[in-house]
Amino acid sequence: MDFEDTLWTVLGAGLVLLMFVDVFRTLLYPHGSGPVGRAIMRGFWLMSRRLRGRGSATAAPLAMAAVIGAWAGMAAIGWALLYLPHLTDGFVYGTGVPVEADFAEALYLSLVTLSTVGFGDIVAVSPLLRLVVALQAVTGFGLLTATVSWILQTFPALNRRRALAHQLNLFREAAGPAGVLALNPTHAAGLLESIAANIASVSIDLLAFHETYYFREIEQRGSLPATVAYAQDLATEAQRSESPELRFAGRMLHAALDGLADVLRGKFGHSGTTSSDVFDSYELHHRHLRRGGPDGK
Repeated sequence: MDFEDTLWTVLGAGLVLLMFVDVFRTLLYPHGSGPVGRAIMRGFWLMSRRLRGRGSATAAPLAMAAVIGAWAGMAAIGWALLYLPHLTDGFVYGTGVPVEADFAEALYLSLVTLSTVGFGDIVAVSPLLRLVVALQAVTGFGLLTATVSWILQTFPALNRRRALAHQLNLFREAAGPAGVLALNPTHAAGLLESIAANIASVSIDLLAFHETYYFREIEQRGSLPATVAYAQDLATEAQRSESPELRFAGRMLHAALDGLADVLRGKFGHSGTTSSDVFDSYELHHRHLRRGGPDGK
């Protein structure tokens, strides 16, 4: 191969490797996210901050689709660059198939192989090329199943976050102005411990499913950024109780909230020396301000 063929081969292998690394970091690494996927999600997030209503809420699903498209694009173009130096000597063309040696032909072959369609109009000749083609077909099938699993795992995590927000709102409505101290201490302690467990679950979801952070809620009632401050109020009230059980539940809730704040601070760059400061930043970034706030949201 001459210098140009070597260059295409190196570029193609680099794109394929970048795709593998990004998929691994996003889908298989427990607390990570790939550089390409993270950049796309954050880019859509920043653009969505200029939108309002349903427009901002569709940014994250579109970003996930863009990430999947980027993975498929890197795989298709990467393998096309690997095939390009071997056109046309490395392949056998079927009867009536035009013999071309340009990038469009290589991209066609790559897309057909990646999608596992396999028309058979262009077939690799050498054993090494046949192995590369087979590897791409396996990758295409794996990429399809992996992205479906990614989507199916993301939405249960979102539902757990929305359920926590609804739980806090229901507690606020049921307890009324009297708050948690007006309830039976044993019963109140059990409720606060349940909320603490749900907050811990949401913290784990944010670590494991980085992309869920970028989903905005249209309704304030289902928005955790808009309701998490109330959980802090509950924890503070509980620690003023004379009941040891309720005070312990309040400490548990505070610990769970501090853990969530640490995730938001360390993983998503929210500033603040205290958990309250972090939650204020979280609330502001998601544009769900408390009722009566400056934006009227």
